[in-house]
Amino acid sequence: MTNSAGLFDEPPGAAPGARGFVWSRDAARLPWLFIVMVAAPVVAVSLYYLGFAAPIYVSEARFVVRARGQAQPAALGSVLQSVGVELGQGQTDAYEVHEYMASRDAAGDLVRDHGLRALLSRPEADWLAEFPRPFETASFENLFQSYKRFVVIGYDSNTGISTLRVRAFRASDARAVALALLDGGESVVNRLNDRAQADAVSDANRQVIEAEAHGLRAEAALTAFRNRERLIDPAKSSLAGLDLVGKLESDLATLRAERASLSAAAPESPQLPVLDRRIQAYSGQIELERSRVAGEANSLAPQIGEYERLVLERDFAERSLAAAVTTLEAARMDARRKQLYLERVVSPNLPDKAVEPRRFLAILMTLVSALLAYGTVSLVIAGLREHRQS
Repeated sequence: MTNSAGLFDEPPGAAPGARGFVWSRDAARLPWLFIVMVAAPVVAVSLYYLGFAAPIYVSEARFVVRARGQAQPAALGSVLQSVGVELGQGQTDAYEVHEYMASRDAAGDLVRDHGLRALLSRPEADWLAEFPRPFETASFENLFQSYKRFVVIGYDSNTGISTLRVRAFRASDARAVALALLDGGESVVNRLNDRAQADAVSDANRQVIEAEAHGLRAEAALTAFRNRERLIDPAKSSLAGLDLVGKLESDLATLRAERASLSAAAPESPQLPVLDRRIQAYSGQIELERSRVAGEANSLAPQIGEYERLVLERDFAERSLAAAVTTLEAARMDARRKQLYLERVVSPNLPDKAVEPRRFLAILMTLVSALLAYGTVSLVIAGLREHRQS
């Protein structure tokens, strides 16, 4: 039995007429649940956004990271990448720039060069958005977490364009941070280029150094041989000796023909002994010249062999050096061709109007979310009640 006010019920199973001071279930459940889950959050969010939330300025920039002559990825490239097909180095390097911009290194650079702590604690800031917030300490880790709330980097795989959005309490601060992050991204790209070029040319440069050292050793060995043997070119010297032998053999043949003719005409001629001595002298000289060219330990033949080996080693070193230099130049050209660039498609703007927070949109989203949560909880409670009553 319920009183006229609808606030008291007889406890179940109690004797008739026994009354207890018990709130009606409907009166106790619905208003307070609605107040806690809907009214209170919406009022709190409305008070914050309409009375305390500081205006936020947003500076936006767009950039691309790609190699010289690299085409922008098409929509098909985005589909292929989504199934795991590798599309090239440009996107990977763009992601590396993104990682830097969202890293503690970038926050540390901004602290050192642009006073990030002061930028996030401007007098215009409200107590929930500034750094440090009332429930935070002024540690660098908390600063980094606050930094991530103010910097957002996006990437469009269809166009290959990255978008950097920087939020701040002052328009000049937002633009300054965006410019600093782009400069830092260019430094990252330059470091990647330097590392890639060093890796590409290091092996070729080492080959050039080794070829130069080999060439110097070969030239030094050839010079030492010439000084030791007192010969510039044993091969040319041997040719001169062979020419002399040929001339002596020609003269010797002439003398022998002359002696034969004289012996046939005048066997007792006194010129015959003279011709014999000349023939003997020519024959001895021919043998001597032949021994100088070959056949003896100190002849030119062993020297020619050693000289040709040294010349061959020097020529091989020269060809190796030329090939190594060509490889080095090709590696440098390839490294320059693959060199990355950070191109600013849209430079950071200086906003003249605060675009955040979107106060009424935030209040509306809070109301919708609270109503959905309230409806869900109400359905769960109703289901539990029916299950208990059954």
